[in-house]
Amino acid sequence: MSDTVTPSSGLEQTRRLGVETTGIEIIEESARTARPQDLFWPWFAANVSVFGLSYASFVLYFGISFWQSVVVSVIGIVVSFLLCGIIAIAGKRGSAPTMVLSRAAFGVDGQKVPGVISWLVSIGWETFLAILAVLATSTIFTRLGWGGGTGTKVVAAVVVAALIVSASVAGYHIIMRMQSVLTWITGIVTVLYMALTLDDIDWGAVQDIPAGSLQSVIGALVMVMTGFGLGWINIAADWSRYQKRTASGPSIVAWNTAGGALAPVVLVLFGLALAGSSTDILDGVAGDPIGTLATLLPTWFLVPFLLAAILSLVSGAVLGIYSSGLTLLSLGVRLKRPQAAAVDGVILTLGTFYVVFVAQDFAGPFQSFLITLGVPLAAWAGIMISDIALRKRDYDDEALFDASGRYGSFDWSSIGLMVAASVVGWGLVINTFSDDASWNNWQGYLLGPLGLGGRDGAWAFANLGVLFALLIGLVGGYLLRRTTVARQEA
Repeated sequence: MSDTVTPSSGLEQTRRLGVETTGIEIIEESARTARPQDLFWPWFAANVSVFGLSYASFVLYFGISFWQSVVVSVIGIVVSFLLCGIIAIAGKRGSAPTMVLSRAAFGVDGQKVPGVISWLVSIGWETFLAILAVLATSTIFTRLGWGGGTGTKVVAAVVVAALIVSASVAGYHIIMRMQSVLTWITGIVTVLYMALTLDDIDWGAVQDIPAGSLQSVIGALVMVMTGFGLGWINIAADWSRYQKRTASGPSIVAWNTAGGALAPVVLVLFGLALAGSSTDILDGVAGDPIGTLATLLPTWFLVPFLLAAILSLVSGAVLGIYSSGLTLLSLGVRLKRPQAAAVDGVILTLGTFYVVFVAQDFAGPFQSFLITLGVPLAAWAGIMISDIALRKRDYDDEALFDASGRYGSFDWSSIGLMVAASVVGWGLVINTFSDDASWNNWQGYLLGPLGLGGRDGAWAFANLGVLFALLIGLVGGYLLRRTTVARQEA
């Protein structure tokens, strides 16, 4: 069929040209040679970043104890990447990008509703990672006495953007090989960082951190889930579409979860000990996460640390921009995949320059943006997971590209459910960065009517909206769409 890519136009062209030409079309069976264990490398490389250490400060800012933070971090990281693993099953069932597979649940045209949200989240994440790399370079160059001013930031922004865009334009096969190499480099340097900063941990201070309320624990849990697995869930099947159709579903889930969760669990737990030992680290991370962590290092290790930090951030951004390009194509944009990745690369570059050179603060607005888009994304994830659970057969490949096919043009039950879940979710979260993102102060409108204390009450910072949106999408999708899915598979 016309939407199928043959091996000669896929992997062989990639080897010959150095650029993957496959876009959102279905992968030919003979080109699907990946194994479940291959999923470990891209997910591990993208999440072994030392930036994971800084999440510890964000967790402790909720006012909870070290041991509460440990429980929250482990559960939040593992569960959120487990959800990514479930979404990844769809990739081997349909050998298409995540947002194309989402057409089975939302309709071929209806998929554009969550597709736009997915594209914005991916663009936001990749730009955020690029910004961190630029700020880290400036801080470390200043520490080395090499100058960390405007010139350094400009060069760093150009180099970082070029690395991200080049790899994402090259495509899947190049990225998979690159990630397997970056895993070792960033992993070794990260272990050395932990060894060199072990003496900075004050276990007495860590143990003395007082316990927080149940509401604070839930708020920290949701933040961890949103910042880790739920931040990747909209692209989870993009990396499993080259899996053999006979690959084990549980194995795909397991390797996806292990690759994504292993490094963050270790990094965040170590980061909790560091941040809990020093208020300087705890407060400094908000403005420049990686630069603050670098202040604990001896001078001789700063250059290896900088290189590993940049590579790890680039690794994560590459996954994001590759997938955001695929999402852009799924929305109907008439471009080839490398061109779509390049377009997103231009947006990333402009966003990085704006934040680094114009904006006064980015951590607050970004986290506000993350929670806001995290609500509808969680609703989509719930609906998508319920759709995967209901289906007993592989996807009808041709119907994913035909609005008159079995999946139809619009699935109004899914779209309506996503809207309803988002309305409820936004009503149960608030903008905790009102000074930095005043444009987002409209949320939290259900906290008062539901007896949860209003915008200033104990539940205001629990971010219940993300969990409710996920559960409404999951349970609602399973109950409302059983007949629809059965009819589609008849």
